[in-house]
Parts: sequence; structure tokens; C-alpha cells
Amino acid sequence: MSETGASYAAAGVDIEAGDRAVELMKEWVKKTGRPEVLGGIGGFAGLFDASALKRYRRPLLASATDGVGTKVDLARRMGVYDTIGHDLVAMVMDDIVVCGAEPLFMTDYLCVGKVHPERVAAVVKGIAEGCVLAGCALVGGETAEHPGLLGPDDFDVAGAGTGVVEADRLLGAERIRAGDAVLAMASSGLHSNGYSLVRHVVFDRAGWTLDREIPEFGRALGEELLEPTRIYSLDCLALTRTTEVHAFSHITGGGLAANLARVIPGGLHAVVDRSTWTPGAVFDLVGTAGRVERAELENTLNMGVGMMAVVPGESVDAALTTLADRGLDAWVAGEITERGEHLTGAGMVGDYAS
Repeated sequence: MSETGASYAAAGVDIEAGDRAVELMKEWVKKTGRPEVLGGIGGFAGLFDASALKRYRRPLLASATDGVGTKVDLARRMGVYDTIGHDLVAMVMDDIVVCGAEPLFMTDYLCVGKVHPERVAAVVKGIAEGCVLAGCALVGGETAEHPGLLGPDDFDVAGAGTGVVEADRLLGAERIRAGDAVLAMASSGLHSNGYSLVRHVVFDRAGWTLDREIPEFGRALGEELLEPTRIYSLDCLALTRTTEVHAFSHITGGGLAANLARVIPGGLHAVVDRSTWTPGAVFDLVGTAGRVERAELENTLNMGVGMMAVVPGESVDAALTTLADRGLDAWVAGEITERGEHLTGAGMVGDYAS
């Protein structure tokens, strides 16, 4: 039996490496600053000056928390750590903006088997870049080292965010009316849902490697699968400023049908014409390589649509113009109808009701 006393370092926790990681990430966190943020990282809590909310008549705070799921396994396998943070911000802040809330600030939690300072800083860099794209501040976070529970190269990441919306500007099902149009906003790829299925298809069924060149993608398989989730927060807020919007739906786990149904009030249907778009090649690859039935794909993946907006018919042109000006591909994908009514024409494939 060793006579050397036990220590935190001997147990696998490297405090100095953690301190080094904090120093490396500071410059990136600073780039997310908003005027309401007080102090910097390193304290026990992030501070946000709530007096900024005085301009609201009745401010409602919106909060959300999420992770990235098994997509982190692909980042680990590829040794690419600076994009997964975009996914995290998208998963949190695009849930918040659905109700019309402006993203304010976010915190993150990074759990690793061993602190590699440069890797930790790269993950936080991606989170900070995502916060800039979402218009929010990164006010703090936590990096936890869990030797013995995670392997030296394993990690997971989660986050929580807060936003604010004026009470009488709150978006949702109660605003939706028959005759409203359903607009679809293109996804950047798989985003951050369904990767347990995707990994099963790619690795277990097809036996492919991440460096396999896929002609349909024009790049390697791993690069396509690691494509960051599009962050729609500022695009959605731009819509609310330029035209009337009744609701948004963030298309995540459960696919288009389940998520759109969450904002459809009783007595109405959202009827979507699937002939209005063609899902990207990655969706066809997953289906073909894994012999995955179409219904399973639809229930798991976003199928090329990352966000949907429900707007009055008279707002369609202004909404599409706003999104086009922001470089976002969007189109009219369907309509809200009374129960029993249906759109006519080829390609109408689904009623999505609450």
C-alpha cells in the first residue's frame, strides 16, 4: 500500500489545467458582451442588469435549457471542438425566440473526462460565437472534470438561457387563425437531433468512416454530419419587427409534424405541402443507407426545415422579403385550416393538429 497521501490531482482532477482553460476562453466570452452584463467570467455568478427591462410595460422572462446530444461523439471522433457550441446555442436560444422573446443571456456546462485546456477553450469559443449570432451574452458557465466516469477524451455540453418578451407581444397558438400561412425556413442540415439514429446507420449499418468522401455532399461524411445547427433567433426577431407573426415552431426532436402541432390550437389544422421543398442529400443518405422508412425519418429528423413561422396571409410577402434579405431560404409550405378542410394539389401529405 502506497504511503503517499491522496490528492485531487492523484484522483484525476487537474485544477491548473482548468485555470488555463478559463484564461484561454476569456477573450471569446468577452466578444458576447451586452451593455447589461456586469463584470466578467471568474465570479460565482453572472450578473445582468435587470433595470434594462424597465422599458417593458409587462416583461415576461422566457427560459430554456438543452444539450447537443450524441452529436458530441462525432466532434470527439473528428477532433473538432469549435462548432459544437453553435449547436448548443441554437438548441437553447431558438426555443426561447419561438414565443417572440429576445435572447438576453446564457450559461453553459461542460463536463469532461480530462481537462485539455485548448479543447475546452475551443468548445467555449463555439458557444461564444453562437451567442453573438443569437444576440445574447454568455455570462458564465462551469467546466467539470469527471475522471473515472468519462474517458479522457469524452465530454458533454449543456446550457441554459433567458430571454424577455412584452406580454402583449407573446406569440403562440392563441394568435393563430384559419387562413394563416405556414412559412418554412431551411435547415443547415441535420442540426442536433436524431444523431443516435444517424450514428447507428453510418457506423453500425453502413460501416462507413467519417473521412469517406460523399459525392452528393461535395465533402467528407464527417464534415456534413458536423455542420453546425443554424441559429434563427435574430431572423425570427427581424420578422416580428417588420411584419405580423402569430407563432414560430422550432423543428427539433420529433420532426416537423410533432413540433408544428405544439403551436396549433384545437379546432385547426396545419396542412403542409411537401412538394414545396426537397430535403437535402443527407436525409436521403440516412434513409437509403439504413433502409429507414420514410415515417421514421419524418419522426426523427428535421427533413430540411429548421424553423417554421405562422403569419397572416397579408404578411407573407413582407416576411419572405425580410428573410431573403437576411440570406435565409424560406418559402410558403402550407396553410392553417379549419378541421375537415384540406388544401388541394399534388404533394399535400399531412394534417398537423394539436
